Amino acid sequence: MRFITILLQLFMELENKVKLLGSSFSAFDKVLVAFSGGVDSSFLLYVLRMFSEAKVSAITVKTPYIPEREVNEAQSFCKSLDINHEIIELPLHKSLIMNPPDRCYLCKSLLFGHIKAYAEREGFNIIADGSNADDKKDYRPGMKALKELDIRSPLLESGFRKEEIRQQLREFGLKIWDKPAYSCLLTRIPYNTKIAMRDLDIIEEGEKLLDRLGLRGARVRLHENTARIELDTRYFIKILEDKVRKKIISSLKARGVDFVSLDLEGYRMGSMNPNK
Repeated sequence: MRFITILLQLFMELENKVKLLGSSFSAFDKVLVAFSGGVDSSFLLYVLRMFSEAKVSAITVKTPYIPEREVNEAQSFCKSLDINHEIIELPLHKSLIMNPPDRCYLCKSLLFGHIKAYAEREGFNIIADGSNADDKKDYRPGMKALKELDIRSPLLESGFRKEEIRQQLREFGLKIWDKPAYSCLLTRIPYNTKIAMRDLDIIEEGEKLLDRLGLRGARVRLHENTARIELDTRYFIKILEDKVRKKIISSLKARGVDFVSLDLEGYRMGSMNPNK
């Protein structure tokens, strides 16, 4: 009985968080959501669209280091909710070419600088992103840039954790609830390494193949001409199946990789961060 009571309390707490998030914006607010197509920003966009009086639009930045499928999925999601969606395309900026340790800060400053300029031109009075409460626990230098540019993080402000966001998306009946976490392709390359378009292509196409093979959320980390695959350890048996293994090897080598390895530690978020 006590267990059921605790579950009901947790459900009510989560429901109240959703209501608080929806009511934190008024009908006078014109909100522009920086929309990556991921779980967090999808949840934010859905709640604001369905439970807020604010006028909500979305904007997605397309760069060479953002997987194209993320942009496509962002478009589809906005279309399904009849949300105005803008895409701005930017090249790889010279400050990021050597993949510096402060890459995330530089990238956020650049991208959100363009988003802020767009917001000012179009009359938006609030820019929001999908950072959540769990992001405070990880190495997130880009958070500094968001503060400097006065970007709101409603999920973080409301105390939403990733697990709660997925749970609520499932309650809403949205298939995106169990979408694997993704990040920009620069995170697959060691710091202080020159970025080549060829490398980004190897990573993106390699990860698309892994996903098609049912290895969800896998990463292709590139160390010069060696592709190091990180994936959930529950997929180890599958990736070592002869047909699957040979398909991955032949595909990556056809793109110029000399060696293909499997990381026995499995997938670790931010495994190339300095604190890992």
